[in-house]
Amino acid sequence: MRHAPISRSLPVFGGLLLVVACGTDPDPAAGIDEHTPLAEIDRRIVEDPGNALLYAERARYHERVDSAATALNDWRRAIQLDSTNASLHMGLGDLLFRLLRVEEAERSLVKASLLDPRATVPMLRLAELRLIQRRYPEAMDLTNNVLRIDLHNALAYHLKGWVHMEAGDTALAVSSFRTAIEQDPYMVAPYVQLGALFAVHHDPMAMEYYSSALEIDPQNVEALYGMGMYAQENGLDSLAMANYARIKELAPHDPHAWYNTGYILMEHRNDPVAARPQFARAMLVAPEYTEAYYNLGVTYERTGQLDSALVWYKRSLGVDPAFTAAAQGLSRLQSKGARVVR
Repeated sequence: MRHAPISRSLPVFGGLLLVVACGTDPDPAAGIDEHTPLAEIDRRIVEDPGNALLYAERARYHERVDSAATALNDWRRAIQLDSTNASLHMGLGDLLFRLLRVEEAERSLVKASLLDPRATVPMLRLAELRLIQRRYPEAMDLTNNVLRIDLHNALAYHLKGWVHMEAGDTALAVSSFRTAIEQDPYMVAPYVQLGALFAVHHDPMAMEYYSSALEIDPQNVEALYGMGMYAQENGLDSLAMANYARIKELAPHDPHAWYNTGYILMEHRNDPVAARPQFARAMLVAPEYTEAYYNLGVTYERTGQLDSALVWYKRSLGVDPAFTAAAQGLSRLQSKGARVVR
């Protein structure tokens, strides 16, 4: 068994909307020096405690150092001081969005849109939210509203591509993703998605799109994985292994590169012993990865170590009792007299 490509049926929550800034929307902390020490921001707040924008500046600081709870408090304090500032509600909604606090994020984004109906960022955030909620007509309406304000908004076209893709219209999805690239040639996400769409049909254009994504962002794990999967499925094992090796460096806690390396070693190179540590590492970083337990068992079955194989088939079923391949393996080995050694 082999794990499916990373390419997802829905965008990572909050992941797409952060790649493009919409210049028509004011950032309450725009123009600040990102290297301003916290003590300096605190000093300004002491001198001017009624200035909402200083709290927004401090919220941005706390977001940069990954202190989300403190940032939320500052956004809320800023809104208490200036509740009619759409950009402050946008800042709060954006952070809530990235924290997966859906209902709270939605309220803040709707408030921002009501206060500034021509602000495109809140609409785009809401469009992605509707996409994740599978409320596709609403997502499309929101992206179209953005394009009425900003015809060249690359992110809006990208989200339209997702809506078309979810609706099963690949041709329109491809068209929208390509338009997104025309509007912003440095936006990575549509290249990756086009790569995934072409990879389904084993079309070499997939490699072109993945390569373009990696030219822009050489550390893009999703593009590396997509290229690796395309290579793995089209007889280019060395390239696949190279891509997975790079992912292991960049994201060692991502189990899929470990797992797929093991799969290539076991199935394509007939080396189950070499595959074992790869499956074991995938299992270590993702304890619920049923297929990793199962394929670790397969490596032992193929080297005649049936008792050890039985252990891992049982472990696989412990994670997912409905996993058919593991159940069949367990039955097969028990019929051969394998048992768990205590």
